[in-house]
Amino acid sequence: MKRVILFKNGTEVDGKVLLVTHSLEDLLTSASSKFSIVAKRLFTAKGGEIDDLKLIRDDDILYVSAGENFIPLASTQSSISSNTAPAATSNKVQTCNKLNSEWVTLNVGGKYFTTSRSTLTTKEPMSMLSRMFAEGENGFLMTPSNVDKNGAYLIDRSPTYFEPLLNYLRNGQLIFDNNVNPEGVLEEARFFGIESLVPQLEALIQSSQRSRDNVPLTRRDVVNALILTPYTAELRFQGVNLAGSDLSRLDLRYINFKYACLHGCRMVGANLSWCCLERADLSHAQLEGAQLLGVKMLCANLEGANLRGCNFEDPAGSRANMEGVNLKGANLEGSNMAGVNLRVATLKNANLQNCDLRAAVLAGADLENCDLSGSDLHEANLRGANLKDAAFELMLTPLHMSQTIR
Repeated sequence: MKRVILFKNGTEVDGKVLLVTHSLEDLLTSASSKFSIVAKRLFTAKGGEIDDLKLIRDDDILYVSAGENFIPLASTQSSISSNTAPAATSNKVQTCNKLNSEWVTLNVGGKYFTTSRSTLTTKEPMSMLSRMFAEGENGFLMTPSNVDKNGAYLIDRSPTYFEPLLNYLRNGQLIFDNNVNPEGVLEEARFFGIESLVPQLEALIQSSQRSRDNVPLTRRDVVNALILTPYTAELRFQGVNLAGSDLSRLDLRYINFKYACLHGCRMVGANLSWCCLERADLSHAQLEGAQLLGVKMLCANLEGANLRGCNFEDPAGSRANMEGVNLKGANLEGSNMAGVNLRVATLKNANLQNCDLRAAVLAGADLENCDLSGSDLHEANLRGANLKDAAFELMLTPLHMSQTIR
C-alpha cells in the first residue's frame, strides 16, 4: 500500500496524506473530500500530469486541480530555471534527501521528538513504533499516522510518559525523573507494545508500593482522618505504623490503636482518654502531660517511655487498665495514677517518684529497683509484687505489711 502527499494546485500549505487505493478515480474522490473541491487532474511538482496509477510512487508529492492547468510554484520555477546546475550539485541534494529520510520527527501530544528510524525499529521489532516505520516490499509494515503542517507524525499520547520509552529504545536503560509516575510509563509501554520494558516497570511499581506501605503515617494523615470521621463513628488505627509521628496536643479520645506501632511517637499533652492501646508499641514515646483516663493498655510496650505528669484518674470512676504492661525504665514522675490497674506489670527501674497511686492494683508487679519515693500508696494492692531494691523514701502514707504479702 502506497501513500502520497497532496496539495492544492499552486500551493504548498495544508497538505494531506492519502493512501493510494485501487484506481486513480478513487484517489481523486478522496482528494475532493479532503480539499472540498471537485478534483479532476493530478500533477507532479514539475507540472507533469498523472494519468495512470502506476506512475505514482510511495511518498510522492502531487498537486490536485479542479480542471485548470498546473500552476507552478516559485520554488518550482526557480528549480526549472536552474536546470543547467552541475551534476555534482544534484548528487549532493539526492544524498542529503536520502540522509534526511533516515530521521523521523514525532509530534506526541504537542511535543516534538526527533529520532532515527533505526532507533524505532531495531530494539523492539514487534512494537507499534517499529511497525509504523519499518519498510517491507510494499512499503511500511503498518500505515503511519497523519502528519502535521511541519511534517511530523501525529501521535495522540502523553509526551511525559513517551520520553522515557524513547530513551529506552535509544540506549536500553530505563531512566526517568522522580516526578514521573512509573504507572503512566507502564501504560504507554503496553500501548506501544514495548514488551521487554513491561516486567521492569511492574517490578518497580510493586517495590514502590511496598515502600509506601511501610512509611509511617504523619501528623497530617492523622489530622485528616480526624476531620473526615464523624464523631458518631469509631476511628480505627489498629495495626497502623505511626512511629516517630508528632501527635502532640491532639484530641485522640476513643481511638482504637490496638497493635499500632507508636515507637518514639510524640504525644505530649495529647488526650488519649478511653483509647484502646492494647499490645501497642509505645516504647520510648513522649507522653508527658497526656490525659489517659480509662485507657486500655493491656500488655502494651512502654519501655523507656516518658509519661511524666500524666493523668490516669477519671472523676467518673472508670479505671485505666494497664495489666501486664511493660514500663521498664519508664518515667512516670508526678503522674496521677489513682486506681490504675498495673497487675503483673513490669516496672523495673521505672521512675514513680511523687505519683498518686491510691488504690492502685500492683499485685504481682515487678517493681525491682523502682523509685517510689514520695508516692501515695494508700490502699494500693502490692500483694505478690517484687519490691527488691525498690525505694520508698518520704512516703506520704505508711505502707502496711498486708499490702505486700507474697
